[in-house]
Amino acid sequence: MRNSVLNGRHITLGSGLDGDTWNDMPVPWSYSTDANDEVFAVRSCAGLFDVSALNLVNVTGPDAESVLNTLVARDVTALKVNAAMIAAELNEVGALCDDIMIVREAANAFMVSHGSGKTLQNLQLLAVGKNIKVEQDTDTHVISLQGPKSLEILSPHVNCKLADLPYFNCVKTTLFGIDVMIGRGGYAAERGYEIYAASKNMLTLWDNILEVGKPLGAIPASWNCLELMRVEGALQFFPFEMPEGDTTPWEAGLGWAVDVNKKADYTGKEAVLKLRERARVLQVGLICTSANAVEAGAKVMKNGVEIGVITSSSYSNYLMLSLALAHVKPEYSAIGTLVEVDGRAGVCEARVAQTPFYDPMRIRTNPEKIRG
Repeated sequence: MRNSVLNGRHITLGSGLDGDTWNDMPVPWSYSTDANDEVFAVRSCAGLFDVSALNLVNVTGPDAESVLNTLVARDVTALKVNAAMIAAELNEVGALCDDIMIVREAANAFMVSHGSGKTLQNLQLLAVGKNIKVEQDTDTHVISLQGPKSLEILSPHVNCKLADLPYFNCVKTTLFGIDVMIGRGGYAAERGYEIYAASKNMLTLWDNILEVGKPLGAIPASWNCLELMRVEGALQFFPFEMPEGDTTPWEAGLGWAVDVNKKADYTGKEAVLKLRERARVLQVGLICTSANAVEAGAKVMKNGVEIGVITSSSYSNYLMLSLALAHVKPEYSAIGTLVEVDGRAGVCEARVAQTPFYDPMRIRTNPEKIRG
């Protein structure tokens, strides 16, 4: 069992750390504060999340780039130093097998952040006979400051111009005099920064960020809050948005994570390209008439016939809507299509809606893209 060095802080904030673990680490699903109130605080100011349960792997050596390029369906050779990419990692039949983000720290040095799949094992298999070192990093912790005031909170305390850091780029710097790597991104559909640091320094960083952020309204935020914001932002999460067990990127709304013109071979390439025009289902967003969240796993129906399944859901107090992500048959995926959701609480009507539900153009996450 892995444990975050911040567990004591989470317990003080009211977490029992007794819910589902993630990647073999207890996580603070709830605090004594209401998760919906936390959402309002993050959307208006900033919230600090402990996401140290992410799996981190360091991949270094002359063959690091070629091995990673074989692992994923995007072109790793195009990744610049200090830039990051999300890429589809597939098995031999072209199905998604993990969430993965790759950061190039130097020409032959990469950090891989991944979810609950078998990325480490896949890398170890691909590394056999290659000039490469694959090492799981169990010390580095990750905290994520998300919200419109995150830049204002962090900027005075780093020795770089954080405002110039592009989306999905990172910088090695100091924060409150402590060595860190800061990446611009996150899972809350807001401007945000993920802070990577040695475990011995994370308590100081957590406390200092909350101390300087408190006058601006920053708060510690729970995983239930993050889950509410993730659904509002229609952000996929492995394996929840891959319920079929052999879900392809095209079916999960992750076609952008495949470079269809990539010349190099990679695991699952032949299969996934053949499946491009053969989607059995498509990822959609639903706005439901329920006064509560429908449950994941509920059936999506049309005229009494099952046409899909709910993959994630929440009742958004922020938007005052019951939201769901779902997989439905392609012919029912058009925006405005009326369907029913059949769950434990009964049947409710729903309609296919534009996603993201919150900030549809993702202006708050990456305003530079809109201006550019």
